Amino acid sequence: MPDLTPELLLHGYSIGIFPMAEHRDDPEIFWVDPRRRGVFPLDGFHISRSLARAMRRTRFTITTNTAFNDVVAGCADRADTWINAEIFGLYAQLHRLGHAHALEVWEDDMLVGGVYGVTLGRAFFGESMFSRRDNASKIALACLVDRLNRGGFTLFDTQFLTPHLASLGAQEITRAAYHARLEMALMKTADFTAPAAANPQDVVQRMTQMS
Repeated sequence: MPDLTPELLLHGYSIGIFPMAEHRDDPEIFWVDPRRRGVFPLDGFHISRSLARAMRRTRFTITTNTAFNDVVAGCADRADTWINAEIFGLYAQLHRLGHAHALEVWEDDMLVGGVYGVTLGRAFFGESMFSRRDNASKIALACLVDRLNRGGFTLFDTQFLTPHLASLGAQEITRAAYHARLEMALMKTADFTAPAAANPQDVVQRMTQMS
């Protein structure tokens, strides 16, 4: 693979591929184009009664783009990670260019969860997430879906489908179906920074009213 630049990375996303490393200490990076792709229907996030109750009662607060590098570091802080030093640096560059964003979950002044991804057109490419408290990842995803909906996004790419994501409404589609959705999403623009609910209580109220 030629040396990766932010521009080359964005081109990869635009044609439906994304980079990974085997582990944090492996300098080699390879492109991935799964035969089956995980996506989150933006009108299909599943809020269970227990999650709705947790969101109404939580003390967590939500911010966006206030601790991007810390969120990426949190995602990489595990025994088995595909985020090596070069990938970390590239996403930091994309963030400075306005193409990578993070949603952070705080408990008082402690970062306890978050999710980050890349944006192009009306597509959000979810890269990774982490959680250090019960329900932090579920609440982060609910708030992210709310933000994507209000910002005009039409595609939420989760790359792979995990049992955790499936329990919240994510689905798996074919490569061809994904590329068709991606092509449509790239035709117009969306805004990750558009005003959205700043706390889980407002998000769950809006989502339950819409369901």
